[in-house]
This record gives sequence, structure tokens and C-alpha cells, in this order.
Amino acid sequence: MQEPQAPAIVKIPPLCPSFEKLGSWWHSPRAQLLGRIAAVMFSVAVTAGIILLRQHIRTFAVYGYPGIFLVSLIGNATLLLPAPTYAIVFAVGGVMNPILVGIVAGLGASLGEMTGYLAGVGGRSMVENRAIYTQLEYWMRRAGWLVILALGTIPNPFFDVGGMVAGALRMPLYRFLLAAWAGKTIRFILLGFTGEFFLGS
Repeated sequence: MQEPQAPAIVKIPPLCPSFEKLGSWWHSPRAQLLGRIAAVMFSVAVTAGIILLRQHIRTFAVYGYPGIFLVSLIGNATLLLPAPTYAIVFAVGGVMNPILVGIVAGLGASLGEMTGYLAGVGGRSMVENRAIYTQLEYWMRRAGWLVILALGTIPNPFFDVGGMVAGALRMPLYRFLLAAWAGKTIRFILLGFTGEFFLGS
């Protein structure tokens, strides 16, 4: 008499890839390349949008502190291009609290500067051959967030490059944002008080 055979074990394939495989893919060169391309495309898209809508940016300021935040956020998201943030902070400093204006504008500006940071994460080669990039990288490796603080406080055209350097060197995002916010806030508070001096009643 033939013995009964054990039932065959049917293997059910997993419904989704394991987290281990997903993690290995995330750290693969292909995933890193896609992330860099996405970061650069995001930065370029934001900049292009600001250029196209620059005539409408000033209208945000009529809505008070939220308007100042939006103007500062959008204006400082522009890569290496001028924005109306300084003129607006100067103007509203004469009719609103300069300290609050500086704090709100500094917060928006620091968040807007993430485009430069992301551009550095995604495309270091875009700026690494420039002399200013090399000099900022030299100081950034030694002073870190203090360089971002100084660039944010002192009016200069190099903060975007500094943000790119910070991103390329993988400075922690929270440290970059805190340093940028502190520096930009100091600058905008001073600018707000200047507007109050010249335009206030």
C-alpha cells in the first residue's frame, strides 16, 4: 500500500520588497544620483517660478506678518538672483514692529535658502570650480555654522554659494537653518529699524 504524501508547501511571494532591500537600494549610486537630480530640478523650478511671478511678489506684504514671511521665503528661494525682500522689510519697518518684522522675515529667508542647500547636495560640481566656492569651503570646514551666521548677518551676494557649500559638505540641515535664521534675523531687524528711522512717524 502506497504511503500518503505530505502536502506540498506553497511559498507565497512577499507583497512588497523587504525593508533591507529597500534600504540597500536607497543607498545605491543610482538612488543617490536620482536624489541629486531631483534636488537640482527642484531648486531650478523654484527659481524659474520666482522669475515669472516677480511682479506679484510684492503684493504679499499687504497681508501683514504672514505676507512678510511669504515674501521673504519666496525671495530668498531665488538662486543667485535679486529679490524684493530688502525693500519690503525696509518699508514695513516704518509701520510695523521692526523686531517682529526681522524675526518673521528671517524665518522665511532661512527656509527659502534651503534651495541653495539642496542645490549643493544635488550638484556640487556646479560651483566647486569657482574661487569663492573654494574659499568658502575652506572656511566652512573650519568654522562650520559660524560662516553661515556671518554670511546671513553681513549683506553680501555670496550666501547662495555658502548654502551650496553647506549642502555639498553635508552640514546637518537643522544647524544650517538655525545659523541662517539667526544671521538673517539680525540683518532684517537692523534693516527694519532703519526703515522705522526714515519712514516712521
